[in-house]
Parts: sequence; C-alpha cells; structure tokens
Amino acid sequence: MLKAWLADLTEADCEALLYDWRFWARPEQVCPAGNWNVWFYRSGRGSGKTRTGTEFVREEIERWPRGALIGRRAADPRDVLIEGPSGLLNIFPPHQRPNYEPSKRKVTFHNGAVAHIYSAEEPDQLRGPQHGWALCDELAAWKYARETWDNLWYGLRESSHPRAMVASTPRPTLLVKEILADVSTVISTGSTYDNRMNLPRAYIDMIRTKYEGTKLARQEIYGEVIDDSVDALWTRAMIDRYRQTKRPEFGKIVVGVDPAVTATEESAETGIIVAARQGGIHDGHIYVLDDASLRGSPHAWGSAVVAAYHKNMADIVIAEKNNGGDMVKSTIQTVDSNVPVELVHASRGKRTRAEPISALYEQGRGHHLGTFAELEDQMCQWVPGDTSPDRLDALVWACSSLIENAPLTQERVVVYDAFADMGGLVGGFDKM
Repeated sequence: MLKAWLADLTEADCEALLYDWRFWARPEQVCPAGNWNVWFYRSGRGSGKTRTGTEFVREEIERWPRGALIGRRAADPRDVLIEGPSGLLNIFPPHQRPNYEPSKRKVTFHNGAVAHIYSAEEPDQLRGPQHGWALCDELAAWKYARETWDNLWYGLRESSHPRAMVASTPRPTLLVKEILADVSTVISTGSTYDNRMNLPRAYIDMIRTKYEGTKLARQEIYGEVIDDSVDALWTRAMIDRYRQTKRPEFGKIVVGVDPAVTATEESAETGIIVAARQGGIHDGHIYVLDDASLRGSPHAWGSAVVAAYHKNMADIVIAEKNNGGDMVKSTIQTVDSNVPVELVHASRGKRTRAEPISALYEQGRGHHLGTFAELEDQMCQWVPGDTSPDRLDALVWACSSLIENAPLTQERVVVYDAFADMGGLVGGFDKM
C-alpha cells in the first residue's frame, strides 16, 4: 500500500514530502499545541535535538518575524544551528534557503523574517533587542545561563505570546530545575536510541558497550536530570551559591593540567582548568576562570594549555609529575618555550587532596566565574574511592597550588591544623 501511494506522487509532491517535518518527525519532536511559554526538549546526545530546534524556527518565522538563536559559544549557532547537517541552511527547500550574514550575526528567511544570533558567553548582547521567539541550544551548558536567560526574556516582548524552545541534554542546575518545574513549560523527552535509524551502527554499539547502565548514560543518552551523588564532596547548591559573573583583581593565576595517557576516541580527556587567587594577603578566595579540557593528541592539548595560559594571562602551568610530568612539560614547551611549567608530586591520595578544596567551597571561598557544566558534573558526581576524572583532577591541582603558595597567616594555620586529622595536608588556607 505504501509503495503504491508513493508511486502515485508527482516529483513536486515528493519534494514537498521531503521537507515536510511533521511527516518525518517522531511525536516528541513536533512543536506542542497549547498555551505555553517554554518548550523544553530534554533528550540525550544525537537524539535529534538540533533538527527539532531548527524545525521549531521554521514554524515560528510564519508566526512572528523576529527571533533569537542562542548557543553556548559564539561559534555554536553558526556551526550547529545554521551550517550544520540539521542547520537552517539545510532544512528548507532550495527555493526557500535562508540568507546567512555572519558579519551581521543574522539569518534572513524567504518571507522576510529575521533570526539574530547570540552567545551565552556574552549575555549583554541580549540587552535591548526585542524578539517574538527564541531557540536556546544546550542551555544546561551555558556559561552565564541565568544572565543570558533573564536578558532574553526581558526582550521577548514583540509578539502577543512570546515563547522559547530549549533543546538540551539536561543537567540539574538551578535554572534547568526552575524551567522544568514552571507550569508554563511543556516538556518533551527523547533518547539517543530513539534516533538510531539516523546514527551509525558503530556509534550505537560503542555507547551501549561503554556507557549503558551508568549514571552518565542516564543523563547523556536518556536525557534524565541526574541529581548529585550523595557521597560527593561537592553539591550544585554549594557551587551555585557563590557563583560569580564579574571578574575581580587576581594575585595569581594558574593553569592546572591532568594529561590523558592516550589519544584515541575512547581516551579520557586532558583536564585543563584555569584558576586564580584573589589579590591581597588576607584574601583566600579562589576563582575558576576557564575550562579548556579536550580529547586530543599531545600537540592538541599542549596547544590548548598554551592558549589558555595566554588567554587568561596566567603566571604558571601546574602538572602532576607522577602522571607523565616530564612529558607534559616537554609537550607544552614545544608549543611555547616561554611558558613556565611547575611539576608537582602526588604524595597523598586523591581524597586527601580534594577535601581541602571542597572545604574551600563550603566556606564560601570557592567561586566559578560563570558555569562550567562538564567540570561541575564531575565535581558533583565523583565519589571518593572511584577513579577521579580529568577535569576534577586538574581543578584540584590548580587550586591546591594557589592555596599552598598563599601566605601562612594565623588563620591559615588554624585551618591547616583542623585538616591534620584527615591524613595530612600540603598547605592550608588564607584568612576568610
């Protein structure tokens, strides 16, 4: 019957059917009916979030002529939402293909509607402009999520009923929880496996073998909101409470590096975390400034370390000596011989090294300058005794270096003594 029906279609009918999203989409990918403010498509990686989002845009431009495309970084809307395989330039029929103007940060559609492009790394871009709709890509990983989201909604006032779609693999951040709990939010869910017909079989086999049955799979494959591990040293609330958006003056800035031993697709990432101690001998506040972690060859991560060093105007790079320290120093200085590298020795267990840093956060002296989604996942899900992940190790090295090199004030000696019962501590804390 299907073959007979297809045989009766004209060439024009076939082209129209090819671009008819509601014919091809799974039920959860279709824009919901009803009076809602936010549509949150909460799903795993590779589940079709991008196509769902761009098809939402395709429908919204018929409803209201001005909207916003917001990505995690400046390049993400271009690489994913516009030029990607499921991007706006590829989902319209040829005669309706949009006009993308990178220099103006906008996409103009066949009917005259316009989408303006924004980055969650620069929330102030959204101050002033007005829109009738918005597509928010991977909101759970936005660096300045709260500020970007609030500025967006201040400007969503052009249409009679402005609305936004969030297409994201979820994380249990306060903002994500608030949006999901709002009565004006409609939630759709999906998993990576739902889209298996459009994914390579080797990819499906790999993620099933490597991740199925783990907590990471529940978040990254099934799109579930996973709360913190009960026995973790950090909590989301602890991090969120003291999160900052304005950069103060710093006394010392370091780049912590936890290198991967191998460079295959299944290798761990090389953790690259930039942290700083606020200036002043009586000021013991530590700030996380950047997460440049990546999976790549030694030259790739060496170049990333050097780039992070210069971008953040760091003073030194800190790397663990007993984990290929000499190789790390050589790799980094091959890229730039002027970058100073200090090799540190892990004389104590990972829990002993991590606990003082966790205590710093509990005391309100550990701050994240923005949101670092992958790092915060590791911090709030790692349980002492398990293998500690790359970004977390790099964070601990960076922060420990800043603490251990701080002036030894009387208050710092008191905290040092308080941690002595934990098995020893190399260094202590400044005055709060």
